[in-house]
Amino acid sequence: MASRSRTIALSLGLLALLAVRRAAAQDWPQWRGPNRDARAKGFKAPESWPEQLTRKWKVEVGDGVATPALVGGKLYVFARQGGDEVLRCLDAETGKELWQQKQAAAPVSGPASRFSGPRSSPTVADGKVVTLGVEGVLSCHDAASGKKLWRRDEFKGNLPRFAPASSPIVVDGLCIAELGGSEGGGVVALDLATGEEKWKWMGNGPAYGSSVLATLGGTRIILAPTNDNMVALDAAEGKLLWQVEYSQGRYNAATPIVDGDTLILAGPTRGMTAEKLVMKEGKLTTEPLWRSTDDSVQFNTPVLTGGLLYGLSITNSVFCTDAKSGETAWSAPLAGEPRGDTAAGPPRREGGREAGGRGGRGGRVGGPGGGGFGTVVDAGPVLFALTPAGQLAVLRPGKEKLQTIASYKVAEEGTYAHPVIAGNRIYIKDRDSVTLWTTE
Repeated sequence: MASRSRTIALSLGLLALLAVRRAAAQDWPQWRGPNRDARAKGFKAPESWPEQLTRKWKVEVGDGVATPALVGGKLYVFARQGGDEVLRCLDAETGKELWQQKQAAAPVSGPASRFSGPRSSPTVADGKVVTLGVEGVLSCHDAASGKKLWRRDEFKGNLPRFAPASSPIVVDGLCIAELGGSEGGGVVALDLATGEEKWKWMGNGPAYGSSVLATLGGTRIILAPTNDNMVALDAAEGKLLWQVEYSQGRYNAATPIVDGDTLILAGPTRGMTAEKLVMKEGKLTTEPLWRSTDDSVQFNTPVLTGGLLYGLSITNSVFCTDAKSGETAWSAPLAGEPRGDTAAGPPRREGGREAGGRGGRGGRVGGPGGGGFGTVVDAGPVLFALTPAGQLAVLRPGKEKLQTIASYKVAEEGTYAHPVIAGNRIYIKDRDSVTLWTTE
């Protein structure tokens, strides 16, 4: 009898462990997923795509364009409701609210006031949730209970023109965030457990893109787009390893792409650039690999999969670029897209052309007066492209041509956050709600 009980207990323990591992494989814990590369793991593509997706639940959470984080069957959503910024923890299966924490915060004002809520996505690591609000306040909560652990507000009110949009990253127990404004800002590393400052680099204020992690020669490196530069900092000490003047045009809004020792940047100004990162004797240098001026991105960061880059350009087309050569494989509009909104107002035009690129064609991806908005996620067998108008296209990756498998209306408008993909589930954050859709 005792032996049977031990067998049952062992079996239940193994099942629980498998469930935890399966959930971890499908987690989306931060901006652009586990590795900040917009690659979702564990998606199960149906044998045949349905005519319509199935809506499981919808929860009103408030205004904001921050992408939710999915960890261990819980969805963490950061948005604005009433006069507060609200961090919610939802049961990912049912949408039931497990806890919420809110803090009074002024809405975004000025040229970006159409979107009053958070832009920066929550980061979940080591049982904690970190958020960066529109007033520049960095907060950390316990992921299980929502209890506030620490808060830093020394940069409150010193902000980028269109409010903070860079999402914090956690590396080796450090919460690393771009804080402050174009004057008096920089990159700050805090102890994740206590909020104690560990290092600070104040060489340039934050941009709207987010930092990524690279490892070269055993050194962990933070690559950060700032207001005027692209910089590389030692993740442990904050030492500046490399810096180059960098501008996408009006905004530095794209996130750098790292593939081994290759760095791929949007721009500078027009197109994309690839450089080889070389770490030798504690010094970082770069060697040019290629530069393409065919397709410029602004508010979209391409996804790299199978040696190919897929992105949404400022001319409102989806494109495919060979990541080794920089040659364009194809570029085409997403068919049938209605016009949508823009997140920070229409892009500035110079002589009838988009600043930082070629002239726009209208609003398939972007919206009235501009483009470059939308997201592309690699889900393994397929790509998902989500436009601000709430249209989700399912694409077949390939170098030959754009192949659209299916297209679904998943919201009325305001879908600027990434779709969060797990199993057969697709979480969509629109203007004021989160919806769970499934393929069956």
